[in-house]
Amino acid sequence: MAKAILEVCAFNIQSCIIAEKAGAYRVELCDNPVEGGTTPSYGTIKRTREKINIKLYPILRPRCGNYYYDEDELAIIEQDIAVCKELGCDGISIGVQKINGEIDVDRLKRFTELAYPMGVTCNRAFDATPDPFKALEDIIDAGCERILTSGQQSGAPEAGKLLGQLVQQAGDRIIIMPGAGIRASNIKQLMDESGAREFHGSVRKATVNPMSFSNPLVLDFGNVYLPDEQELKGILEQMA
Repeated sequence: MAKAILEVCAFNIQSCIIAEKAGAYRVELCDNPVEGGTTPSYGTIKRTREKINIKLYPILRPRCGNYYYDEDELAIIEQDIAVCKELGCDGISIGVQKINGEIDVDRLKRFTELAYPMGVTCNRAFDATPDPFKALEDIIDAGCERILTSGQQSGAPEAGKLLGQLVQQAGDRIIIMPGAGIRASNIKQLMDESGAREFHGSVRKATVNPMSFSNPLVLDFGNVYLPDEQELKGILEQMA
């Protein structure tokens, strides 16, 4: 049986470098961790591609919220696909829904065709669909290579049974990659329950502000997040 691999959800270039050093197989590069991840900048993608050798899949999500996009947002996504191809990314993480919550197969298929020869992961738009088993078939029809999913729960460890059913239904046609809430303490059980061979996690924690001066009256700067290196290594040890 093939060795299980870990994709790290990384919210900056520093996180990607840490992930590669720890032994991750791939990074999903995002901006805006508090909003679930949005498209990183051109400069971030370019510099990250120059700095890491592991597989790089930027998320293409022009805003937070739902995955039902208007024509301007769809045009933005298509232009971002071209940017990722230009910069030598290995793939993209993307999702698109109809107004009723189902996967928009036609648009997702167009994205996969535009992305070729890059790979395409359907992101957690899958978790917002009304019928995961239908969504699985729709995403296969659209030509994606994998689905990132928490099993339609807040965290993948709570959805081992459904994830196992999805893995069985998928067979060799598409990869099911459980993600969200994965820790060293639960990865073994999730591996056993799901039968999956790829997993996704950020294990992020806020860093301490290194500035020698900060204005105590201004509190809306947000935080810089990096992976917890010990937790990341612990997950990888459990997966070995």
